Amino acid sequence: MLKTKRWKNALLTFCFTLLVMHSTLIAQPGVVDSTQEKVYMPLQNSSTLPTDASLVQYAAIDTFNSTKDNTDVSEAQAAVAPAIGLNKPAASYAKVYIQKENESLSKVKERCDSYFAIMDAVFRKYDLPVELKYLAVVESELKSKAVSRVGAKGFWQLMPSTARDLGLKVSHKHDERTYCYKSTVAAAKYLKDLYAQFGDWLLVVAAYNVGPKWVNVAIRKSGSRNFWQLQSFLPLETRLHVKRFIATHYFFEGQGSLATLTKAETVAYLKSLKTGADTKSDSFALTDLSTNDDNTFVDSRSAKVIIPVDYAIKD
Repeated sequence: MLKTKRWKNALLTFCFTLLVMHSTLIAQPGVVDSTQEKVYMPLQNSSTLPTDASLVQYAAIDTFNSTKDNTDVSEAQAAVAPAIGLNKPAASYAKVYIQKENESLSKVKERCDSYFAIMDAVFRKYDLPVELKYLAVVESELKSKAVSRVGAKGFWQLMPSTARDLGLKVSHKHDERTYCYKSTVAAAKYLKDLYAQFGDWLLVVAAYNVGPKWVNVAIRKSGSRNFWQLQSFLPLETRLHVKRFIATHYFFEGQGSLATLTKAETVAYLKSLKTGADTKSDSFALTDLSTNDDNTFVDSRSAKVIIPVDYAIKD
């Protein structure tokens, strides 16, 4: 009986994956899906980027749609927006982390397609940045049976009480935290709620790890809502968790996104698009990253410049 249930669950997951992949193929890059009124652009789903600058397009149209900053950036502007870089502390951590964890991240990348297809579909449904799927890589390496020392389990490492609050069934015989689709729906609900509280994706990632209470404590003690300024008031594990998310995102995408920026950085970036500021730049992999005195980041092999982001912007 148990084997039969497992086969049924596996078959349902396989069928859902095929359905998601089919719908993804229908929504070709640059085509408007009339059912969702969104424009689908190609994602740079690689740790290295093409050298042809014409191929480097900012892919997160959904991210623009789900970020409420009142900057009135059109989808046309978003479609041709330059790649988002990393600020100095993020780039410094990402370089070391990717070099250290390259083997394990590469293994995840080899088996991520079906899981990411499901997660992308769920996050689009809940109007969330699809790049948040990289948080699941940090949480569990996309292992359904991963269990933490404190009892968090599954792709999204949800605690039993939190999972139940989000509508999942958790018992000794039946634990929906190990189901990719259902657990991602639960994670999406939680992430959406956290964003409603903080309005900043880095603070959302921090709160997902340590809980919103301690993020609010850090905000109060630091007098800032900027992760890079309040991080010293967060537990070390939480600080590292946010930075691992940024680095993992960079490994898979070869660039940042609005999900790796603070709210202040996001507002500045979107305003630069709205005003037509000259932020044009090619994107590149992080290898051999160095910095100039003006805080831009240069790939020493190609001398291509990544967009500088002022991480010291005040709230």
